[in-house]
Amino acid sequence: MFTMRPTMRTPPARGTSGSTRVRRAAAAIAVALLASACTTVDEKPQPVRDLRGGDPRETRREPPPSSQRQDPVAVPGGSGASNADSERRRRAQIRLELATGYYQQGNYNQALEELRSSLSIDPTNAQAYGLLGLLYMDLGDRQRAEENFQRALRIAPEDSELLNNYGWYLCQTDRPRESIAQFQAALKNPLYATPARPLHNAGICSMRAGDAAGAEAYFQRSFQIDPRNPVAMFHLGELYLKRGDLERARFMSQRLLQSYPASAETLWLAIRVDRKAGDRDSFASLSSQLRRQFPASREANLLQRGAFGD
Repeated sequence: MFTMRPTMRTPPARGTSGSTRVRRAAAAIAVALLASACTTVDEKPQPVRDLRGGDPRETRREPPPSSQRQDPVAVPGGSGASNADSERRRRAQIRLELATGYYQQGNYNQALEELRSSLSIDPTNAQAYGLLGLLYMDLGDRQRAEENFQRALRIAPEDSELLNNYGWYLCQTDRPRESIAQFQAALKNPLYATPARPLHNAGICSMRAGDAAGAEAYFQRSFQIDPRNPVAMFHLGELYLKRGDLERARFMSQRLLQSYPASAETLWLAIRVDRKAGDRDSFASLSSQLRRQFPASREANLLQRGAFGD
């Protein structure tokens, strides 16, 4: 499945699998790959190397609407206390942004140090707790991850990115059905800038829950909102291929290859579609490209063995 950095108010979401390969690959997508995060036609396409899972780190934070911003609280007696509070929040935010950068680089020790500094300055920052949740999720510490996600959501229960990230955590910890409610809650905010992400995450988690029809519906909605979403395109292509809808499967596989530099995953999808469609020339060309560009990949090995999954 699949999971991909930008100026963020908080950590990116994934949605985006738990492996380092999936996380870093997803980060290369200007979606969320992952993510995410939603690439526009004016942005330069980035490689899509692994479309099989989601990565919370692909999430791009957008400034909250003015009605949701936490402004310094005015204190009777002058602006001194208010200015001090504003400065304190600014310093905490700088630490959080540093932590986000370290987290995205996979430098968890430094990210943890910066997060502790941020929270020591401002212990009410929901995004800092949310990033701690992601960090501990990656480290396999479920108890601390759960505690920090819950704390973040107590502070900001309607924060769409926090809801999306927590949903991905639930999905990654074998609770895919529970995760769907979190993704749906994230979508309730009409000002949420990247709704395609929780939609494709819901699709991934629906598949893990064994709900192929529900997964397809989520991927289709994600694709309608963001027609350049590689996660949605890839999974729709896989679903269409599995049920023999070759026209739609080919549309998605070709669109992926036209929109992004080829990856082992996107080439393998197109190879299987062309094989089923009987396009020998394209099959041979794409097979040669997969062997040449990704000789050590899982997909090249499957091609070598003729394991097409029929």
